[in-house]
Amino acid sequence: MLILACGPLGNVGDTTGRVKSALESAPYIAAEDSRKLARLTSDLGIRYTGKVISYFEGNESERIEQLTQILLSGEDLLVITDAGAPGISDPGYRLIRVAVENQIPIQVLPGPSAVTTALLLSGLATDRFCFEGFAPRTSGTRLTWYEKLATEERTIIFFEAPHRLQESLADALAVMGPAKRAAICREMTKTYEESVRGTLAELVQWSAAREILGEITVVLEGFDPASQSHSAADLVELVRARESAGESRKDAIAAIARELDLPKRLVFDAMVGSKSSER
Repeated sequence: MLILACGPLGNVGDTTGRVKSALESAPYIAAEDSRKLARLTSDLGIRYTGKVISYFEGNESERIEQLTQILLSGEDLLVITDAGAPGISDPGYRLIRVAVENQIPIQVLPGPSAVTTALLLSGLATDRFCFEGFAPRTSGTRLTWYEKLATEERTIIFFEAPHRLQESLADALAVMGPAKRAAICREMTKTYEESVRGTLAELVQWSAAREILGEITVVLEGFDPASQSHSAADLVELVRARESAGESRKDAIAAIARELDLPKRLVFDAMVGSKSSER
């Protein structure tokens, strides 16, 4: 059986009884960091006797065959990452696929999740949401990524590295506008846990004024179509007026989006739609 064990985000008290028992009895444990596994079990006051196999992002592909052989031999294999659920922006997905393809039973031991914890802390809508993993590392790719998310109506959750947070928020502001509400959840369940809520304009200012440390989860409110007071035809007319005055289409779209506090993607899509209707 493949056992997927959700570990604590920081506070070891969040470890479930089922995870503790499974750690003590599993004959094989695939751990993202063996040192953190040893510390976790020590803090929990339990002992594990299973063989520990290093299983992290850098060696995930090369470990699959070894871990598959363990499962095919009829042995149980427990997978645990440094925090939260295996397979969620952590190693695990490929091994899950192998188990499914080989009809190997899978057992999930539920527990803490940075995604749902941040969603609840954010104060933003919880009825519909999407998780986007880690934001892209480079600004150009990140801007394109935000543009694709600009008209997403669900609450958006993603991870960000602390040293890239300020630039990432600035890119989000440039694409989605300063009034977009968001939350930064830092070091959840740990000693220095902090949740900061506000508009993107406020959060950019907040992040620029301090050194950001720790694990970061960002939550963005979804786009509300009802908040759009201008029709697609209105947007097209405004862009064309600027083009007539000598601006490039790219600059005109950016200017209109900024003036009306709209996602650039929305204005761009209106222009694309106008081309289609003219054919």
